[in-house]
Amino acid sequence: MDSATSETPTASETRTPLGASADNGLKIVVVGGFGAGKTTMVRSVSEIRPLNTEETMTQAGEGVDDVSGVRGKTATTVAFDFGRITLDEHNVLYLFGAPGQERFWFLWDRLFSGTLGAVVLVDTRRIDDSWYAIDRLERHGTPFIVACNDFGGPTFTPQTIREALDLDPHVPLVNCDARSRESSKIVLITLVEHIKELYADQARAPRQELV
Repeated sequence: MDSATSETPTASETRTPLGASADNGLKIVVVGGFGAGKTTMVRSVSEIRPLNTEETMTQAGEGVDDVSGVRGKTATTVAFDFGRITLDEHNVLYLFGAPGQERFWFLWDRLFSGTLGAVVLVDTRRIDDSWYAIDRLERHGTPFIVACNDFGGPTFTPQTIREALDLDPHVPLVNCDARSRESSKIVLITLVEHIKELYADQARAPRQELV
């Protein structure tokens, strides 16, 4: 499955504009390896025409980017993708898709600033590409979930994927199809629910009294 390009028409162009009562914007970042489907997820779920910074891949880039496993990919994100989805009349998610190539990883720390949470999108054919994203999120203390994008390859048990990624048992792991709006919405709902649980746990935790 290839990532969508900015020229691909989507239903997002006819979706309802942001309501006047929306007053709480929540920043979410979608990260993952090169060609994992980050642009596709932002495009499929966004209720507006997404902002894409995709450029055509050239032979010159093959000496810099690892294109093994993504031979059908013809365009790549060089800055970030941006989309939006309304949760309810007051809450809106602002989605930022991070570039996957190693040469653009320096942008990730800036994208993580002010982020409520993140989705780590995984291509199980190239699972090693996901380690850096998980490491950076853990270093930032940013809540995240892991979503395995369906590329039609071999399937792995959740336990196998957790062990391969050395995932904390409390980190949610879900399957998805980034091309599907409904599937991508479920991923985002899972992330928001995970964040709510984390904040609830912190609120329930006993406070240490100062001596």
